[in-house]
Amino acid sequence: MADPTPDEVRRYIADGLPCTHLEVEGDGRHFYATIVSAEFEGLARVRRHQRVYAALGDRMREQIHALSMKTLTPAEHAAAHRHP
Repeated sequence: MADPTPDEVRRYIADGLPCTHLEVEGDGRHFYATIVSAEFEGLARVRRHQRVYAALGDRMREQIHALSMKTLTPAEHAAAHRHP
C-alpha cells in the first residue's frame, strides 16, 4: 500500500469530520494537521484528537504512521488569527 499524500490525508479527515479549516502537511509517513471544527466545542484536547482518529479509522494504523495535530474550534482559530 502506497504512503498517502497530504491531500489524501486532508480528504480522509474532511470525509469523516466537518471542518471549517483544514491544513495538512507531511512526507507520506509523518503528518502535521491544523483542524478547525465546531465539533470540538466543549471537548478537551485528548477528546478532540480521538475524534480525528475516529474520522481516520483504520488508516491511522495502516497508512498514517504519525500525525501531529492542532485542533481548534472556529472561535479559537479566529482568536489566534486576529490582528491588533
